[in-house]
Amino acid sequence: MRAPSKRTRRIAVGSAGPVAVLLAGVLVWQGSNAAFTTETFNAGNNWQAGSVALSNDGTGGAMFSLTGLTPGATGSKCIVVTATSTVAGLVKTYVQNPTANGLENNIDVTIEQGTGGTYADCTGFSATATAAAQPLATLFASNTSYATGLLPWTKGTGAGSKTYRFTWTFDTTGLSQAQVNALQGTSVRADFEWELQNS
Repeated sequence: MRAPSKRTRRIAVGSAGPVAVLLAGVLVWQGSNAAFTTETFNAGNNWQAGSVALSNDGTGGAMFSLTGLTPGATGSKCIVVTATSTVAGLVKTYVQNPTANGLENNIDVTIEQGTGGTYADCTGFSATATAAAQPLATLFASNTSYATGLLPWTKGTGAGSKTYRFTWTFDTTGLSQAQVNALQGTSVRADFEWELQNS
């Protein structure tokens, strides 16, 4: 086997320096890549919408389903409204689906808000707020949406209840006998609604 020539030896020796520098750089890079590291994290992030719910202790029927009324007749019934929510809000009551068939100006309704009593039984009811007596016709004109709702009730989170007492009167004050007679057979219908909106 031939020994390397002088020229080959010179090339090998001349290349040794750059190769050594290159190898040293690789070792430094590897050493830097293995430096101390640390990290931190916050796991399990989640977003869930709040919820609001309203219910009442009614049996699904109307509080009032009356026939054969005569002038001066009156009556009261109660209903308990319960709000259950994970967010704070405001509850209001208003009239929906009005049907006016001639008696809307003569049935005055007073709505009270308070505690005690149950559906159709106002025993133990105590008022904390009252909406003034007014004909159903007035409610039909001015209280048919949440924006114009009555007896606002500030509701926090969790469950809470209010009792509402509705008192009606067949009022013919100031009418002539002919006008009173003209009310025979007339009627009026409405739904009472409660709505909770979160604040």
